Amino acid sequence: MGELFRLLRKGNKSALIAAIVNTIISIAKGVAYMFTGNVAMFAETMHSLGDAANQFFVFVGSALSKKSPTNRFPNGFGRLVNLVLLGAVLIVGIMAFETIQEGYHHILHPAESEGFFINVGVLTFALILEIYVLYKAMKEVMHEVGEPASGPSVFLKSFAHLGRAKPATKLVFMEDLVATSGGLLAIIAVVISHFTDLHWIEGAASILIGLMMFFVVGRVFLDNAAGVLGRADEEMEGKIGQLVMSDPDVKDIQDLAVIKEGEDLHVELEIEIDPSLTIAAADDIKDRLQEKIMAEKGVVDVTIEFDEEDGVINWNDNSTVKK
Repeated sequence: MGELFRLLRKGNKSALIAAIVNTIISIAKGVAYMFTGNVAMFAETMHSLGDAANQFFVFVGSALSKKSPTNRFPNGFGRLVNLVLLGAVLIVGIMAFETIQEGYHHILHPAESEGFFINVGVLTFALILEIYVLYKAMKEVMHEVGEPASGPSVFLKSFAHLGRAKPATKLVFMEDLVATSGGLLAIIAVVISHFTDLHWIEGAASILIGLMMFFVVGRVFLDNAAGVLGRADEEMEGKIGQLVMSDPDVKDIQDLAVIKEGEDLHVELEIEIDPSLTIAAADDIKDRLQEKIMAEKGVVDVTIEFDEEDGVINWNDNSTVKK
């Protein structure tokens, strides 16, 4: 139990905050739906409930992925967060289907909802909390990529750097972006339905919210399926390639692979050096490069192999090729 609590302390904080907030929101929306029978409120209840469960699993998965390698699992547990996220999106998929189905039934059999002020009040309260969680997720994205941002600039910069964020943070970001959009859509539908005879609009809003949830399911599934397989991080490969080629004793890079497993990066490097160097000198180069590469965010291990210089440049980054 002691190790479990230690690992939980390392879990993704954005996911934990989002899980707690969405639990509160889903309870408030559920109570409002029981009193009013509003189908848009039902859609938002299902959405928030799915998000809360999903984000809790994400928090636990991101924590357990920090577990140290064992004799049985020598490569560690980095990919566990991807496996958990693949399971978590199933929950969102089920909730999305129920949301679309309920919206479709409401379009076929539209009925005026009660409790207009309750619906608008609860949805507005939820929207404010969801915007807060989304902002926290945006800040976490910028923190993870190491880019400074504050105030309104966080909103634009976080979208630009989302691809480099950790899987758990990316999921929280996308879910709360959809939740914020869905909340706003639900408010608009409730207002239109109340002041006009277009009661079917609440069903249409429910279907749109469900479709947005399915978008999250598809995007997260593809990202984490690639993570489970172990995908190459091309951006980090370029960055590490420049770092390695800046070393005065490195003549060329024959091979460089940066494999992303969950939140961890594994670097495999083969470089060319002067064949006249001693073993001691080569060992110094290896230690120097390992220290520099391990200082990069997310890198957990580095494997370096040597070959003698062959006079042919393989590394294709022109800014770092040595003549």
